[in-house]
Amino acid sequence: MELRQLQYFVKVAKKEHVTQAAEELHVAQSAVSRQIHQLEQELGVNLFMQKGRNLHLTAVGQLFCSRVETILKDLDRAVTEVHEFLDPELGEIRLGFPNSLGIHFIPSIVSEFRKLYPNVKFRFRQGTYPTLIRDVVSGEVDLAFISPFPESHDQVIGNIVLTEELVAILPPGHPLAGEQSIRLNQLKDDNFILFGNGYSLRPIVWHACLEAGFTPKVAFEGEETDTIRGLVAAGMGVSLLPEMALYQSFLLQPSRVRISQPKVTRTIGLIHRTDEKLPLVAQSFRGFLLEYFGLQIDTPPSQ
Repeated sequence: MELRQLQYFVKVAKKEHVTQAAEELHVAQSAVSRQIHQLEQELGVNLFMQKGRNLHLTAVGQLFCSRVETILKDLDRAVTEVHEFLDPELGEIRLGFPNSLGIHFIPSIVSEFRKLYPNVKFRFRQGTYPTLIRDVVSGEVDLAFISPFPESHDQVIGNIVLTEELVAILPPGHPLAGEQSIRLNQLKDDNFILFGNGYSLRPIVWHACLEAGFTPKVAFEGEETDTIRGLVAAGMGVSLLPEMALYQSFLLQPSRVRISQPKVTRTIGLIHRTDEKLPLVAQSFRGFLLEYFGLQIDTPPSQ
């Protein structure tokens, strides 16, 4: 069974006429008739029945035609995807990132990239540290921003693109809310509002508190930066958040204060699967990002 036979068969089924099908296919009528005959012989069934001057699908022909149309559409889609894979100015980039980067960071860099490549599409996937690693390893995403950057991992590699400071956020009426900077141990008696287990910011804040000489008293846990920020602003406790998570303005805002001792930071990395050759469009995006963050552009990954 040949692809040409299936294409001729679907065309005849749609036109219900061999001559008209042949005209649209730009081939001889005899060539179409021959291919349909060979297809019927191979299947051992009649796919068409004559009704006047037209051909109509038999019951089994209708069943076969619906399947073949699906196959041909999938094939066309596959060919398109291959062409997009090989074209750095087309196609789709599948990008993963944690929730804390979705407010300002991701929209800003995607907007800048699309000024250069307006036809590129993006498919976004948000997740926690372990789910982002899993999505990269499984091939669900091409690239992922992740924090903290995994210094050593057998299945993913990448680059640190940014090191960001975490600041204390306090209720507006907190005694330290007016300070320019504080030591973290000045918050040892406060209730903390932290991300839940599985979120990368939790261990960063936890270890910083231990380094400052105390174990944080966790009053509430959240899964979104907006939730944590809102609870702090409402006076439910204090927390530490990255500066880029505080860009948006809301009616209820916490106060932000820099931490002088110890310095609390997080690394943000861009990772991809170790053994995977990225689509050209994803390679272009990766190169753009390395240049955007002032990093040296290396050779294309995993060739």
